[in-house]
Amino acid sequence: MEKIKKAIERAKQQAPDVPVDKTSAAAQPPQTAEIGQVNYDRTKVVTLKAEHLERNRIVSYNKNSPMGWAFDLLRTQVLQKMDENGWRTLGITSPTPEAGKTVVAINLAMSIAHHTTKTAMLVDFDLRRPRIGAYLGLPMEKSFNDLLSGDAELQDVLVNPALPRLVILPTKRPVSHSSEVLSSPKVSALIGDLRERYASRIVIFDLPPLLSTDDAIAVLPKMDCILMVVANGMCTPQEIEESLHHLPEANLIGTVLNKAEAEPRSYYY
Repeated sequence: MEKIKKAIERAKQQAPDVPVDKTSAAAQPPQTAEIGQVNYDRTKVVTLKAEHLERNRIVSYNKNSPMGWAFDLLRTQVLQKMDENGWRTLGITSPTPEAGKTVVAINLAMSIAHHTTKTAMLVDFDLRRPRIGAYLGLPMEKSFNDLLSGDAELQDVLVNPALPRLVILPTKRPVSHSSEVLSSPKVSALIGDLRERYASRIVIFDLPPLLSTDDAIAVLPKMDCILMVVANGMCTPQEIEESLHHLPEANLIGTVLNKAEAEPRSYYY
């Protein structure tokens, strides 16, 4: 609990080529020249719908949105810690369901993608309840399910949401025997490949809740570091303490208190 208290106090103190999908009305990020911009020749590019993102509390797609400051702050803190330790894979989990970890993972990945020296990849490893694709409104003709079954290659299942420096690996359907899959050599090799392919890439894995199944525990040793999302008023102290007991081998980079009332903020020089 002491780690949670300290995290909360710190938070209070810091206030092959595929054609682009152009059929939907989309929330386009500003089309300005970007340092280190990436051209996606082999990854499917899909534009996202602004109203769909808004309904699902995805606020970091447009980097000029005033609602994205909290995720920009979180991004800076996370990247500083990861750079200090040479970490490039980050698992995001929570003690129990409905804490908002997937929304945090998506917004953090988008905020990192806006960072001019990094690229980000977001992977849906909540295999019993995959939600990233649905939250973003991705078509998902191919997904992690097809990669697992051998019906697709990695390049076939990756999606760029028309946002420079961000790639998503979605999971469309729940996966049977998910704990065994996550602890398998195939998944271990995939994590290593995603981590080592690009030195500037930060790979974020949306993991299952810690106390619901053993899925997250099975894959935690493969992550460089862990970010835990705790929903305000939705976890008991005992659940938080039990979750922390499952993280001795992992590097807990920090804790996010989610679903708390935000205090009004003013900006001045």
